[in-house]
Amino acid sequence: MPFVFKRMISFVFLSGLAVIQVAHAEERPNILLILADDMGWNDVGYHGSEIQTPRIDALAAGGVVLDRFYAQPTCSPTRAALMTGKSAMSQGVLSPLSKINPEGLPLGQRLLPAYLQSAGYQTAMVGKWHLGYRKTPYLPTSRGFEHFYGHLTGGIGYWDHVHGGGLDWQRNGKTLREEGYSTHLMADEAVSVIETRDQSKPLFLYASFNAPHLPNEAPAAAVERYAHIESPRRQLHAAMVSELDSAVGRIIDTLEAEGILENTLIWFMSDNGGLNSSSYSDNLVSFASQIDNWYGEDEASLRVLEFLRVNVLEGGADNSPFRRGKQSVYEGGVRVPSLVYWKGRLKPLSTEQMVTVEDVLPTLLELSGSPEVGGVLDGVSQWSFFSEGEAPEVSDYVTQAQGHEAFYRYPWKLIRFSSGKDELYNLEQDPTEKTDLAANQAELVNELSQALENQERGESVHIPIYKSVMNMDFFGGEEIYPPWAEQVQ
Repeated sequence: MPFVFKRMISFVFLSGLAVIQVAHAEERPNILLILADDMGWNDVGYHGSEIQTPRIDALAAGGVVLDRFYAQPTCSPTRAALMTGKSAMSQGVLSPLSKINPEGLPLGQRLLPAYLQSAGYQTAMVGKWHLGYRKTPYLPTSRGFEHFYGHLTGGIGYWDHVHGGGLDWQRNGKTLREEGYSTHLMADEAVSVIETRDQSKPLFLYASFNAPHLPNEAPAAAVERYAHIESPRRQLHAAMVSELDSAVGRIIDTLEAEGILENTLIWFMSDNGGLNSSSYSDNLVSFASQIDNWYGEDEASLRVLEFLRVNVLEGGADNSPFRRGKQSVYEGGVRVPSLVYWKGRLKPLSTEQMVTVEDVLPTLLELSGSPEVGGVLDGVSQWSFFSEGEAPEVSDYVTQAQGHEAFYRYPWKLIRFSSGKDELYNLEQDPTEKTDLAANQAELVNELSQALENQERGESVHIPIYKSVMNMDFFGGEEIYPPWAEQVQ
């Protein structure tokens, strides 16, 4: 769909949201949005994984399984699109935000919790933010969440809750020094939010888990369940996923105990493909392996080399049958597990209709009867599709990572590498991207290239990479700085 036409349709649709009237809070559903961090396609049981995810599988069996759901290749861009319904590229959020990055998701953007708050929802967030943390206006409690518990930066140590040399664990701006495994603590807080909610309002709960993101850390009992897996990294990754699954189960059980499961829409997704060595080029993997041979986990090695070694070699996710993974614009980096569940309201369905992270906000706004949004969106509501089977026309979609870009005009996908090389795939016929058709489809390549070039590109919010390299975002470890909550300006 042409870019301008798509935006016109988005504007007309969203203007119509203003006339949706819902008389009583109890008639509107509660909304539970669950985000996993670095979960691979083959990391859930319902995709055939050896990892046991019975609670997520049960949601899949009773809900709408989105077998062609697309995120961005990395965390901050996906979260930017999720919270705004707009292209991450248009907002200048192009990669994970460094801990020393002074800016974040542009302040001119109104976010999903703010819209839902205006529609009468109580709004709460538990888990990982990663959209700005150095200045107060970028914090979740400044952008529509009435309650926030968790961490502001990227990956943290599961037990020590440290990121990049500073404790990153808080509740509503106040540093917490709590013992416990982060996935368990997040589940505890989500349960508490549900049990102590304002029952006169519908609840929007954003449960943004840090699992199964690095570092590879899990309770010993969880790891022991996967002793039959040969790879120690895969063992740990599997254990982290299982702990996440149990946390999801605890939240679902609480909704049921509170008598509100049948009036709660649940949307589960991963923020990008899983991390493993296949995410990177062969040259980079070879270099990281040489570092591993030289230094291993020797703390005397250069910090930047250790960060590279860990991120390239330690990931234990599985994105098969798709190519690559996190940090890649191939399908393994962006096609992720996702499902929508509403007990008694949505019929079980498995669909390959293309849905993207940009569609989440407009879908939830239609469902909630939210007032119209300001401006226009890139995503479109999928609510009629989920509830009635009426699929909207598939929108164009763009992803990018490490200077590479991919443009989707389903079933076609154009990849433009930073070198200028183009690859073209028909995803309907070739979902695992084995046959590059660019040489035989010159006219189509030109058409899609022009559409890609016409995409809106916002000014980058990121600091130069050389600055972040000088102070790396290590996950867990010694505290050498004040807690991050106490560094906010």
